[in-house]
Parts: sequence; C-alpha cells; structure tokens
Amino acid sequence: MRTPVLDVWCELQCPDCDTALDDVRALRARYGDRLEVRLRHFPLEKHKHAFAAAQAAEEAVEQGRGWDYIEAVLGRVGELDRKGEPFLVEVAAELGLDAEEFDTALIDGRHILIVDADQAEGKAIGVTGTPTYVIGGERLDGGKSQDGLRARIEEIADRLLAEAGGE
Repeated sequence: MRTPVLDVWCELQCPDCDTALDDVRALRARYGDRLEVRLRHFPLEKHKHAFAAAQAAEEAVEQGRGWDYIEAVLGRVGELDRKGEPFLVEVAAELGLDAEEFDTALIDGRHILIVDADQAEGKAIGVTGTPTYVIGGERLDGGKSQDGLRARIEEIADRLLAEAGGE
C-alpha cells in the first residue's frame, strides 16, 4: 500500500499557520504513519524572517527534531517578528539542538536549495498563500479561512486509504 501524502505549504512567520497547527496535530494523531504529513516551505515576501525560518526548520529536520522545532517557532510567531534570526537559534538551543550548527546553517545557506525548490513547486501548482494543503491532487487554501478544511482533508485521506486497501 502506498502511503497517502498531505503536503502542508506553510511559513513559520505566518499566524494562520500557527492556527492551522491544531489541525495538523489532529491529522497526525488520527492517521499516524498511514498518512505522510510533509511540511513544505512557502515563505512569503511580506514576512522578513520567513526564508531564514524555513532554512532553520530544515536544519531541525536534519538534527531529527523537525516537527518539534516547527511547532515551537509557530507557537511564538510574535517573537520571531521582534527578534528575527537570533530567535531561530534560541529556539534550537531551548530544544536541546546544536544551536551553533543552526547559526552556521543560516550563514552558509546549506538548506537554501530545499526552500527554493519547495517555493518554486508551490508557485507551479498555484499556491499563493499559507497555509495551503495538497492531498490526493486537490489543493485546499487555508489562507482566507480554515473552516471545514480538516474535515475535507479527512474525507480525502479516508478515500485514498480505502482505495489503497489500508482502511
């Protein structure tokens, strides 16, 4: 059985993405490893620190704590607005990650290509804001309203799992 994928196009300086995190948590809890939930980066130009935050998230993934880091940063969007890139390193240290490596990654840009590729793919499929979800070939835009999106994602996921014989 092929595991269905839910791509969550997000940016870590977006208050709407912070709000959407409850839905993402609920989906991850409901489906476990039967649904692959992937964070995809879509930094918006209006948010000064979003591109750096996306790179930092990739460093967290590399250090094995991607979702923990993403949730910690999203939960404190206001601090990222005020403190900027030093905040990204601060969160890494709070989570027990190698903060020095985060600082170096932000300087050397080792994760830029991943972020650029996500953003380019997002633009190619019509993502214009965050959060945007893509599952089963369907794009669901949560930038204006997230009402009913989790239920719609669950309908699609359930259908995909049934089609694959996984439910």
